[in-house]
Amino acid sequence: METLLLPFSPRFIVLTICAVVTALLIGIGIADRKIFDILLIPIVIFGALTLLGVRDLMQKGHAVLRNYPISAHMRFLLEEIRPEMRQYFFESEKDGMPFSRDTRSLVYQRAKMQLDKRPFGTQEDVYREGYEWMHHSVSPKTHAEEKFRITIGGPDCKQPYSASVFNISAMSFGALSPNAVRALNAGAKKGSFAHDTGEGGFSPYHAEMGGDIIWEIGSGYFGCRHLDGTFDPEAFARVASQDQIKMVELKISQGAKPGHGGVLPAAKVSEEISKIRGVAMGEDCISPASHRAFSTPVGMMQFIAEMRRLSGGKPAGFKLCIGHPWEFLAICKAMLETGIYPDFIVVDGNEGGTGAAPLEFMDHLGMPMREGVNFVHNALVGINARDRIKIGASGKIATAFDMARAMAIGADYCNSARGFMFSLGCIQSLSCHTDRCPTGVATQDPTRARALYVPLKIDRVHNYHHATLHSLTELIAAAGLEHPQQLRPIHFTQRTSTTDVRSFAQLYPALRPGELLEGTEDPRFRDAWRMAQTGTFQPAM
Repeated sequence: METLLLPFSPRFIVLTICAVVTALLIGIGIADRKIFDILLIPIVIFGALTLLGVRDLMQKGHAVLRNYPISAHMRFLLEEIRPEMRQYFFESEKDGMPFSRDTRSLVYQRAKMQLDKRPFGTQEDVYREGYEWMHHSVSPKTHAEEKFRITIGGPDCKQPYSASVFNISAMSFGALSPNAVRALNAGAKKGSFAHDTGEGGFSPYHAEMGGDIIWEIGSGYFGCRHLDGTFDPEAFARVASQDQIKMVELKISQGAKPGHGGVLPAAKVSEEISKIRGVAMGEDCISPASHRAFSTPVGMMQFIAEMRRLSGGKPAGFKLCIGHPWEFLAICKAMLETGIYPDFIVVDGNEGGTGAAPLEFMDHLGMPMREGVNFVHNALVGINARDRIKIGASGKIATAFDMARAMAIGADYCNSARGFMFSLGCIQSLSCHTDRCPTGVATQDPTRARALYVPLKIDRVHNYHHATLHSLTELIAAAGLEHPQQLRPIHFTQRTSTTDVRSFAQLYPALRPGELLEGTEDPRFRDAWRMAQTGTFQPAM
């Protein structure tokens, strides 16, 4: 009896109704041919739903469809639009990840040169654990007129670069559309700041606009490789010697997916990508997890020296997300042993962005940017090398406060990727990995990329940079300072509970100059320094 009543149960009633209605409409149409044409559309609709329901019953991939034919598709539809529904109707101004609606709105307003002020008072809970604030002065300075620039290039650098303290972080052509690359680079040229190519190579779209370039070289050596994937020094020298390229950067790891290589399937290796990256058509384009040009800390320093030589003496450095502390300290020991020092180090954090990465890597691998920047800063202080190496911070930086906080704990300058994507019109749809970006920023589909109108976006990239630096000048002046390089941990405080607060100077204690050389007892460094070896990245046990 239960089996006979099953078609009328809530699980199957939709399919039953569709089948009965289809049969009735067909019967009525046959009985009265005059109204058959009128009934044809309803017959097609209910007939199609009936066939869909039968298919749901027969398929084996989705249990919910077998139990709830037709009606279960509503569940998949709601799941599909869930992110949009939440973003547009349910998020508060401070909700939303990776970036809150408030932060995204601020970037949009600054990019469009619209009013970016807020009324009535802060929406932050200033008594929640983790809330942070910057100290102001009773004797604030007049707002600085300069654009806050620093000189990158140590004693071994023949062509130092005067860099803005705010630049476009590494994003490759391939991850970004041609129009996005054009707009970013032209905006950088207009605002006199730098644009990092990412490891995908120096493309014609970078060269077309003439903006200052930081050329990033990853483990795939794209744009400077032999066909077997090994480093090609002659190809590197040809590209790096171009006037538009101001610095060369070796990518060791990326914050959002440290220690994870990448593969662009052969089917996606277009003729254009093949030419730009120097990879063969019809073969997978592979970024190995580790470098082939060196395997030891000493070898890494020698490779950086070679990059500097081949580029004609331009600033050479590297980017990494801090993992095992002894590995970075091994690099520091290699600097001391070889006398080779990078001109800059960019510290990425595990909160950094990416087009696609495994969830476990994004959420739980690698040191967050702030701890990473402070670790690198203290390590260089501890070997008496801080004055010759500039530190860049890269990891979820979008506002002037983000910049000031990073610079207070050790950074000299900041890079932003997603902030500048927002200035291009990115709406955080989280579809970067699908090639279906709704704004034409992160796609290789030309029909989608055409939506990004380059002349307009050039101005928005420039406006966002200009307005963010203007906000930074106001913060610096309010603190009684004249340049962000004067920021120190004592200028910031964090609430560690509802009743306790601690200065950043307490949260990020400093090493003394030369302390690592003398033999530190600081637990953050003592054991890792002992374990670090210049001949291998493996620890001495």
